[in-house]
Amino acid sequence: MDASQADAYLHRIGASRPARPDAAALHELHVRHLIAVPFENLSLHLGEGVSLDPKALYDKIVTARRGGFCYEVNGSFGALLTALGYDVTLYAARTINGGRLGIPFDHMALRVRTGDGATLLADVGFGRHAHHPLDLTPDVDQSDPGGVFRFTPAPYGDLDLHHDGDPVFRLEPRSRALADFEVGSWYQQTSPKSHFTRSLVCSRLTEDGGRLTLSGRTLITTAADGSRHEEALDTDAAVLAAYRDRFGLTLDRVPEVK
Repeated sequence: MDASQADAYLHRIGASRPARPDAAALHELHVRHLIAVPFENLSLHLGEGVSLDPKALYDKIVTARRGGFCYEVNGSFGALLTALGYDVTLYAARTINGGRLGIPFDHMALRVRTGDGATLLADVGFGRHAHHPLDLTPDVDQSDPGGVFRFTPAPYGDLDLHHDGDPVFRLEPRSRALADFEVGSWYQQTSPKSHFTRSLVCSRLTEDGGRLTLSGRTLITTAADGSRHEEALDTDAAVLAAYRDRFGLTLDRVPEVK
């Protein structure tokens, strides 16, 4: 990613170019990304497909002003951070659901070393999650606007991340390449066991620390205090308007789960 592309990306997320690649700037970039770029799987239900080619990621997130799922948004965010001078390594993770591990390369997150000596996990592709990057030090409770997070040691040098006491994924702290996630992405796009093939996902952080989610044809507004309001959208026009006005996504048709 060259300087002009990085500037366009920063404009996309409403952020200024940081003076230095430090932890404070990373916190701000992380929040701005969560607000501006939705976590969404709409391509799967629009017949578009998903590519992990770096140019394709940039074109989708920045030029087309779309969102994506973890491989896309974390992959593109990692490229931006690298262009801004951060030391970024791709990490794989396996989600934990009901005590069971998901598939290998189930999730992608970013280890980021900052210019002022911090080593943090950045993750803008996990839906309801930490608003800020997390310190990778194990056995320390970390308070975040999104809840309390804690890494604990797991077998083979891995780390389990807990959110409000519940394990959410097992992180593999080993360097990976973007191409390593192709199989996981293919599974998420094609398997009937993948929740991405069985549902529509579109969600983003709001400026006040709440969350806005469009689940099928139901628009859910969650305040920072956890209170919820649901609104049923009865027409295709209302659904498309919600994608456009509330998420910044201009679609030519309503995505539908087949």
